[in-house]
Amino acid sequence: MAGEYRFSFGPWNIHEGSDPFGPTVRRKIAFAKKLKLYKKLGFDGVQFHDDDAVPGMDKLTARQIVKEAKDVRKMLDGEGLAAEFVAPRLWENPQTIDGGYTSNDPACRKYARERSRRCIDIAVALKTDLIVLWLAREGTYIREAKDSKLAVDRLAEAVDDMLAYHSGIKIAIEPKPNEPMDHTYIPTTGHAMALGYLTRDPKRVGVNIESAHAILAGLDPSDEMGFALAYDKLFTVHLNDQNGLKFDQDKSFGSANLRRAFDQVRILDKYDYGQRGEFVGLDVKAMRTQKQATATKHLSNSRTVFLKLVELSRSLDESRVEALTADRDYEELDLLIMNHLMGA
Repeated sequence: MAGEYRFSFGPWNIHEGSDPFGPTVRRKIAFAKKLKLYKKLGFDGVQFHDDDAVPGMDKLTARQIVKEAKDVRKMLDGEGLAAEFVAPRLWENPQTIDGGYTSNDPACRKYARERSRRCIDIAVALKTDLIVLWLAREGTYIREAKDSKLAVDRLAEAVDDMLAYHSGIKIAIEPKPNEPMDHTYIPTTGHAMALGYLTRDPKRVGVNIESAHAILAGLDPSDEMGFALAYDKLFTVHLNDQNGLKFDQDKSFGSANLRRAFDQVRILDKYDYGQRGEFVGLDVKAMRTQKQATATKHLSNSRTVFLKLVELSRSLDESRVEALTADRDYEELDLLIMNHLMGA
């Protein structure tokens, strides 16, 4: 079963145990040491922010950035790993605190576009064609502070600029309704896909659906995935879990709601997700107080749960599901699924 799926995560998913309310409980781990953990945990792909690959990139020339990215590519080759995607980190620079692409300041918008081009250069050097856009600060705290129609126009123009800069890349927009902004302009899968159709080459614009982000929007992740699959726009996924409508928790996959996780796996497996090389991406964090020596279990556990749910999905009596659906006996169907998940 495991051979049918490739898994990825980002180096930020192995991190020090810190939060705004308490002390750090784990030490930082050097990037090179993190890479050595991937294969041991059963993962083949590395997700990158641009400055994960090239720290301090804003102080480097374009040529220096490419050189450093190529050095990282050699490190990946040495560990038998592939870069899944690169994402421009446009939410931590002082020039993007009020948005990058949608900032009211033209100098800040220019910075965001230039940074995005350098991100593409890094992706090419790492030998991946996928760019992920998490539009973290492309929104407002005050509705009147920005023109929402103009903001969407500017987002489409920014994506167009990236598509024009390199003809071989694809862009996966990662929607999220809030945090760090009060409201973002691209909160759902539908918004992300609609934005793609405003661009010069909609075929190259799709989505990255994160489980928790869909839940934060009050939506079911499996339905969002099905919607994207219907349009052939599900370029990648970020699987995790979320305990209600609160801050983005990035809990281990299936840990809060196993049935919701089952439904995600079922829709992905049913429609052959991964058969064209797509990764099963995780964006999960260790519990803050987890001890250093066991602070990667959230990754291996999430992978194990996914593969077990693949087995459960494939062993479900689909003829029974169809019969109960045809008979509109949804209570019995409900029990069938719960018994299946409980091994009854």
